[in-house]
Amino acid sequence: MKGHIAQVETMGVFDGPGLRTVIFVQGCPLRCKFCHNPEMWDIKGGKEYSAKEIVDIILKYKNYFGEDGGVTFSGGEPLAQPEFLLECLKLCKENNIHTVLDTSGNGDENYNAEILKYTDLIMFSIKEFSEEAYYELTGVNILKSLNFLKLAASLNKEIWIRNVILPNINDNNIHLKNLVDFIKKIDNVTRIDLLPYHTLGLSKYDKLNIDYKLKEVKAMDINECQKLEDKLIELLH
Repeated sequence: MKGHIAQVETMGVFDGPGLRTVIFVQGCPLRCKFCHNPEMWDIKGGKEYSAKEIVDIILKYKNYFGEDGGVTFSGGEPLAQPEFLLECLKLCKENNIHTVLDTSGNGDENYNAEILKYTDLIMFSIKEFSEEAYYELTGVNILKSLNFLKLAASLNKEIWIRNVILPNINDNNIHLKNLVDFIKKIDNVTRIDLLPYHTLGLSKYDKLNIDYKLKEVKAMDINECQKLEDKLIELLH
């Protein structure tokens, strides 16, 4: 089983608990307006690896994981290569490695139950709440995302929530209320991170000759984003 990988980060500290090896899986069905990695959209990009080759890389750093660390499969969208992802996850669990899936829940639904069987923690990216708004932001239907969440809840999986905050777009009380209502319907949420929108990927769009939809939007102030996150936590309690 071979898959396409955009990048491997060996000492990640922002992609789940503890110290982690992060596997950035190539390919994504979404076209989020704020995406900063358009080079990962094409599933045939990146470098080809077998599942065993990927897990051999992870095993080199297992001694650094300690009790909390492990591997995170990110992207792109790791569910875009479900068979390859599943093979990697199975091999990780055979080697007693803690697994995190960083996802928006958009993939082939026929594989999700099996994939989640070998997933310890889900870092779930909330894009929007309504079908119309979700499609406007991502170019895809919200249904797969919602179905993935329902399945994860039925399997009693731990979930961390992530949501990108953009200035003058969703940095407001209406968005926070919608986020609170959405999160309250999800079981097993143990952490919530509001991520400040940044503009570091703009040059990639120029290089790839892709029109960037949010040229006029400035980077989100980190401190203001933290205030919103603090307020969100208050509202949830």
